[in-house]
Amino acid sequence: MYLEHVNLVVDDMDAMLDFYRAVFPHWRVRDEGRGEWYGKPRKWVHFGDDEHYLAFSDHGEGANRDLKGHSVGLAHFAYATDNLDAVVARLNNAGYAIAK
Repeated sequence: MYLEHVNLVVDDMDAMLDFYRAVFPHWRVRDEGRGEWYGKPRKWVHFGDDEHYLAFSDHGEGANRDLKGHSVGLAHFAYATDNLDAVVARLNNAGYAIAK
């Protein structure tokens, strides 16, 4: 058994893809389309490689949970890397400041 994908509901697909392209420059849009989720139209994108991917849907509403708080919900998911300095450099070059 392995984790094939993580599904994230977002409010800005382009911003999400911009961030993850900086993190994973070898990933690509594997598939995309449009549909409806309980009466609301949405665009979805599968972004990853041949082994696994992140699934994004752009029909998100409201604010994300406060990560400094104790609300129930996703706090983070983590990837291991052999070269953290390279990931940080790509994120900085793309305009993302490292918070932690």
